Amino acid sequence: MKFFIDTANLEMIQEAQDLGILDGVTTNPSLMAKEGISGNENIINHYKKICEIVDGDVSAEVISTDFEGMIREGEALAKLHSNIVVKVPIIKDGIKAIKYFSDNGIKTNCTLIFSAGQALLAAKAGATYVSPFIGRLDDVSTDGMDLIAQIRDIYDNYMFDTEILAASVRHPMHIIQCAEIGADVMTGPLSAITALLNHPLTDIGLAKFLADFKKVNG
Repeated sequence: MKFFIDTANLEMIQEAQDLGILDGVTTNPSLMAKEGISGNENIINHYKKICEIVDGDVSAEVISTDFEGMIREGEALAKLHSNIVVKVPIIKDGIKAIKYFSDNGIKTNCTLIFSAGQALLAAKAGATYVSPFIGRLDDVSTDGMDLIAQIRDIYDNYMFDTEILAASVRHPMHIIQCAEIGADVMTGPLSAITALLNHPLTDIGLAKFLADFKKVNG
């Protein structure tokens, strides 16, 4: 399973990259705003900085909701760097835009997926990734993992190349469950990724090894 980090924070991206397990980055307008990044030129420059850190796909979201606007923005984003994946919402004009981008060799991430039907349409249009938001489904008392499993079954039935990018990951168990079901990618905060390192028995075991070493070696 690929590991993406969901942030626009350059320090966190660099830390994840330094771990040696980072495959890509996802961003959106909310994450950019959280870092105080505004204005088209600043946003463009920030995408470039992210692409300099990560040797993998970087999702950059369009703001327009009409076909022509999405195409204009998406083509401009794709020209920034070969790592850029154009992030498009699952709306009617979004599906049309994904088909256009797919036909023209531009990678896409179809975002805000909350149903198997939406994921099926995105795959039919040729999306590189679909992003089902599992955490947000959990927030409304719906099991996000059921959606991941549904999409996995459908894509396997028809051998779609579209990758399932589990988004809105909140904690390490989300990551483990997605891996068990067969999501191709997870994207989440650095805290969820690094939490996979933690286990109390590891801490106890390491402390004992070090104590035993000190006894023998002084």
